[in-house]
Amino acid sequence: MSALYKQNTSVFRNEFAESIFHHKYSHEGAETWEELANTLVDDVCGSVLPQSEVDQLKWMISTMRFIPGGRYLYYAGRPAKFFNNCYLLCAEEDTREEWAALSQRAMSCLMSGGGIGVDYSILRGKGAPLKRTGGTASGPIDLMTAINEIGRRVMQGGSRRSAIYASLNWQHSDVEAFLRAKDWKSMPVAGTDKTVADLKEADFNYAAPLDMTNISVNWDTKFLEDYWRTGKLPELFYDNTRQALSSAEPGFSFNFFENENETLRNACTEVTSDKDSDSDVCNLGSLNMSRIEDIAEFRQCVELATKFLICGTLKAQLPYDKVYKIREKNRRLGLGLMGMHEWLLQRGQRYEVTEEMHRWLHVYKSVSDHVAKKSADELGISRPVKVRAIAPTGSIGILAATTTGIEPLFAVAYKRRYLKGGSKWHYQYVVDAAAQAVIDRYDIQPEKIESALDLSADYERRMAFQADVQDYVDMSISSTINLPSWGSKLNNEDTVRPFAETLAKYMHRLRGFTCYPDGSRGGQPLVSVDYKEAKSKLGEEFEEAVETHDICDITGHGGSCGV
Repeated sequence: MSALYKQNTSVFRNEFAESIFHHKYSHEGAETWEELANTLVDDVCGSVLPQSEVDQLKWMISTMRFIPGGRYLYYAGRPAKFFNNCYLLCAEEDTREEWAALSQRAMSCLMSGGGIGVDYSILRGKGAPLKRTGGTASGPIDLMTAINEIGRRVMQGGSRRSAIYASLNWQHSDVEAFLRAKDWKSMPVAGTDKTVADLKEADFNYAAPLDMTNISVNWDTKFLEDYWRTGKLPELFYDNTRQALSSAEPGFSFNFFENENETLRNACTEVTSDKDSDSDVCNLGSLNMSRIEDIAEFRQCVELATKFLICGTLKAQLPYDKVYKIREKNRRLGLGLMGMHEWLLQRGQRYEVTEEMHRWLHVYKSVSDHVAKKSADELGISRPVKVRAIAPTGSIGILAATTTGIEPLFAVAYKRRYLKGGSKWHYQYVVDAAAQAVIDRYDIQPEKIESALDLSADYERRMAFQADVQDYVDMSISSTINLPSWGSKLNNEDTVRPFAETLAKYMHRLRGFTCYPDGSRGGQPLVSVDYKEAKSKLGEEFEEAVETHDICDITGHGGSCGV
């Protein structure tokens, strides 16, 4: 029997994880996590892989060593099989017909349960003359706004709101306006003394510009070569940094040399594709390093998880014909990792890529590449053009109660804020499950556990960690660096240029970069609290009128759980 078969202990580490499972994923025929795992593997791999590998995959998922993306979990055992998380789109030409066609593609993808990413760089700038029809061009931001509104109105698969990404090349004539398209603090609301940011903070559902959309600037080879030749960054790069540090967006999309044409991204930016592959598709699953015993077991898990995702390229339903054609050509996989920081904490190590982690990452890269090619050849299908992408793993990270993606632990203990009944904020004290597991098993003092809040003052170490992992990833990594609020001692106008220059030091090794200054978006859900306080009030829930809620003010230590 495989070394993978070991005693199965309790799957869910806390009640919150179990409640998320029942709320989002369980249904008749998949009422327990084990039932869902069995049903999912049968759906995806049952007629493709030998029974021994099917059984091993069921065990891997049931013990949360490997967790497929959320759309896999949602559609397991359901009549529809829209297993893919996101679709990668682009404006292929600047015509009114393409505006309509792109909007239709976006709606089809969103209605099937997947998010979308769109590159708008080919569109003419606002005010450019139109030769065929007369008049002037509306510009890419107007189309972004229209698709954002589609996202606002469409419930994905009847269960959740849309996730959208938009990008624009740094040399586009509208890039200055794009940089400030989500600077809500600088947008006054007519007839009030409020800004858009004020109203968004008071009401998370307030319709702010591009509020369903994450945005990034595309930085290409010309930019990098100019920087290396002159040693100087353009002012636009500093402006991009300033907006990121103050309002969280735009982020940075780095597409250099052999990756220059890979300007298409999914909603969370970790999956990339070239501009000739409009309607490419995500196919995600993540290995949970914190639950895997040793490197030998990890090797087996990488092999089987890769085969699972290969099967996904055969079984997943897709929203329209072009997506099928692009999938047949690219067979793009998105094998990722999560629980990386918990893995380090288990070993008493700080947040950096250690020699042992390098060995695990080498296995992750080499085994997945080999198995992807070999499996495709055996099945008589095209080889996957890319294999690895590290997703943010928000929902599945909660299910596994581990650290998400490559992110450090947000905080050992915190208050979670959520809107209940549409009128009142509810709060609940939480001790992070991964932190508690490390405290209990290894007798580590809570104050000795390094968190994202601690690392907010050491952003270079965050950048270096992401760059070191990116060396083993052939697509991208979705990661958000937490920062103190704009205007604080550690994040202000004086820190813009040093931050930009530090990022420039690593950007040739990165594919994307985002940050989150504390308090930059309405509805921020988490605030750090003292461990002993949280333990004493664990599970306690209380409510507060929306008009008087706090703003999760942790200025100076900074951070949130993300956008």
